[in-house]
Amino acid sequence: MNSQTQRRSTLAVTAVAALVLSLTACSSGGSDEAGSKASGDFEYLSLAENTSVKDALTTLSTGACAAPEATSALTVTTQPQASFDQQLQLLAGQGALPTIFATGNSPEVIKDIHGAGQLVDIGAELDELGKSDAIIPAARSTIEALYDGEDYVLPTEFNVEGIWYNKTIFADQGLTAPTTWDELVSDAAALADAGVTPLAAAGKDGWPLTRLVGNYIYRELGPDALQKVADGDAKLTDPEYVEAAAKVAELGAAGGFGPSVGSIDYTTAMNQFLTGKAGMYYMGSWALANFNDEAQNTVGADNIGFVPFPDVEGGVGDSTQLAANIGVPLAMSESTFDDGAADWLGCIADNFGTTSLQDQGVVTGFAAEKGDDLPALTSTVLDQIDQADTTVLWFEALFNPKATTTSTSNAQLLVTGQMSPEDFMAAVQADLG
Repeated sequence: MNSQTQRRSTLAVTAVAALVLSLTACSSGGSDEAGSKASGDFEYLSLAENTSVKDALTTLSTGACAAPEATSALTVTTQPQASFDQQLQLLAGQGALPTIFATGNSPEVIKDIHGAGQLVDIGAELDELGKSDAIIPAARSTIEALYDGEDYVLPTEFNVEGIWYNKTIFADQGLTAPTTWDELVSDAAALADAGVTPLAAAGKDGWPLTRLVGNYIYRELGPDALQKVADGDAKLTDPEYVEAAAKVAELGAAGGFGPSVGSIDYTTAMNQFLTGKAGMYYMGSWALANFNDEAQNTVGADNIGFVPFPDVEGGVGDSTQLAANIGVPLAMSESTFDDGAADWLGCIADNFGTTSLQDQGVVTGFAAEKGDDLPALTSTVLDQIDQADTTVLWFEALFNPKATTTSTSNAQLLVTGQMSPEDFMAAVQADLG
């Protein structure tokens, strides 16, 4: 499982109040001196478990970014994901953030660091460099949705989410890819009757199930529906929000996730789909690495199709609003943002997307040259991204860590009938305050 998936599975509980106090203290006077780096450093603090960004930056340092590397040498330090948020809090409290760094597990941590004035305004700097088009519209939409309308991170990944389906199984059963929720339910029933798991899902992890709840909300109520909950203008216990949980629970009761969904983890669900035991699989495009691996994918990449989460009849939202996330983005420290760091930012804007895509097969939020030899599924995802200007987040994206844990840990109870939709939404709302 990649670091983005781990991030969604468990968000670290953060000491937000203490962080705000410490950041406020260190941001008023003297923080530049405390956080200054020797001239020439371009220090990157990376999640130890995520090597793709480090590898891309290292490649750039010896190639396209050799000029900024000559004056500001790239250095890389790592921190385990489990303690990454705490390390960011410590460094921010000391005014010692590195030049560029992964933003960690919980969006709340980086929001508080930004609130203390310690982060570079990435959007403004890219405008200053004449590179405002470096971040593609769909990725910018996702950044602004996640970070309160602001643009202070770099999307070193860009994952769209939707329903992957087995073309052969669908053809054998006379089915077409679902474009509406009712069609998805009908397809699931037909697959279950044929002895195929309709929708592979990691109920043990929880978040693949709550993704469906969030998507239904967005399709029914529009792309701002969960922002309204975050702003206090709506509650998850409102009937129209409970309906989404009820629809997903009904799908589970009808056998839509197959038997024993609560005991299935991420790897098992992936294997179900890639060995032809499931007709559909809701997942993000980070799974392309698995889909394009012939050793894992015994059904063949040519037999996999993709559709966005389907429309809900009469709903305000629609399937052009892709569910998306930006993995673990990068931020830059204001106190160490000198000419060398600005040169690196410009070079990253120009080259990171192409390097990541062509060397590692990683889709990012940067404009990129696609090349001629991309796998077909990767091209399919890029085509979907090119058509999207507006994106929506996942269910827990704007939740605090406690509410996130409550949501993901109770998801399997929801779809197995052990917890009512009303109780599920009430439990999450209670933790939102």
